[in-house]
Amino acid sequence: MPKMKSNRGASKSFKKTASGGFKRKKAYKSHILTSKSTKRKRQLRKPTLVSAAEEKRLKIMLQ
Repeated sequence: MPKMKSNRGASKSFKKTASGGFKRKKAYKSHILTSKSTKRKRQLRKPTLVSAAEEKRLKIMLQ
């Protein structure tokens, strides 16, 4: 049986942490930035962790 292929889109969007979680970028940082406050844009820069419900799906995608 052939090897499982990891989802290439997911592998470019998520990085695995040392503790087994997944880092992701925040949404709403791509365009129409003039209407968003400086504080909001600054906070959107920081990466965050994927929720536990989505983590199960990601583990399958990134085998």
